[in-house]
Amino acid sequence: MNVQETEHAIKLVKDTFQLQLSAMLRLRRVTAPLFVESGTGLNDDLTGVEQPVRFYVPALGKHCEIVHSLAKWKRMKLWHMNAPAGYGIYTDMNALRTFETPDDIHSLYVDQWDWEKVLTRSDRTPEYLYTTVRQIYNVLLNTEFIVCEHYAGLKPFLPKAIHFVTSEELVQRYPGKTAKEREEAVCREYGAVFIHGIGAPLSDGKPHDSRASDYDDWTLNGDILVWYPVLDKPIELSSMGIRVDAQSMRHQLEQAGHSGWAELEYHSLVLNNTLPLTIGGGIGQSRLCMVLLHKRHIGEVQVSEWSDETVAQCRREEILLLQ
Repeated sequence: MNVQETEHAIKLVKDTFQLQLSAMLRLRRVTAPLFVESGTGLNDDLTGVEQPVRFYVPALGKHCEIVHSLAKWKRMKLWHMNAPAGYGIYTDMNALRTFETPDDIHSLYVDQWDWEKVLTRSDRTPEYLYTTVRQIYNVLLNTEFIVCEHYAGLKPFLPKAIHFVTSEELVQRYPGKTAKEREEAVCREYGAVFIHGIGAPLSDGKPHDSRASDYDDWTLNGDILVWYPVLDKPIELSSMGIRVDAQSMRHQLEQAGHSGWAELEYHSLVLNNTLPLTIGGGIGQSRLCMVLLHKRHIGEVQVSEWSDETVAQCRREEILLLQ
């Protein structure tokens, strides 16, 4: 595709996926913030060490920061909406992560569908989590079908079903490998996997990956990855999970050494059982477009900043970066 054809294809992917996701999970679209007030605990802390872009607003007398994602904001939004169990919201989230090292699948600019849905207490189970993962994966398969029907040069490659595995099972199955090597091995074998249980230490003494202690329940979360033959490696499309309740938040804050966060507004609302129980996650828009349009670089489906070396290499390889 040339640049103009790619722009049309991006719109097809995004329009198709978000409408089907909304229908499948019963989500209403809402408008989201680009920044939130600092010091409220509302921003996504990711692994707990990344620093957001901060700025001062003289007219408001407030410090604000660009969002990393909307993991906690969405739960507050559902509370304000008084949304019933079984229904939720989704939004277009735009973020800056200046600590990222840009490469073929990473960018300083992050765009994703952030979604969140209200649960009942009885829904806080692995079975409910897996059912939701299957629903999202079916939306992905449906979108792939529609895109490939529209563009005859694209052929579907995703497997018909997603495979479920716990992070502890991966430790036992691939002893001596790093977490990323375990991801690569299992994803290469099955084509699409959901790795369940990320954040808590495993039997080897280390977590599969870092997760903030204050939104996902580490026993009820995970990542969706697919094997991407164009680059011959796995690509994570979504991080998601059932969110912490008062008990799991208290335990995770203590385990991560963040007990002091309990005094922040968002955290106190969870600990006081004020906020609704929810499940939610983020689904990368550019990564999804990249995968379904068989692109070699994420810069082919989004506009960002790249090093001079990257621009020169893409030019040599006839990779058309958007600008």
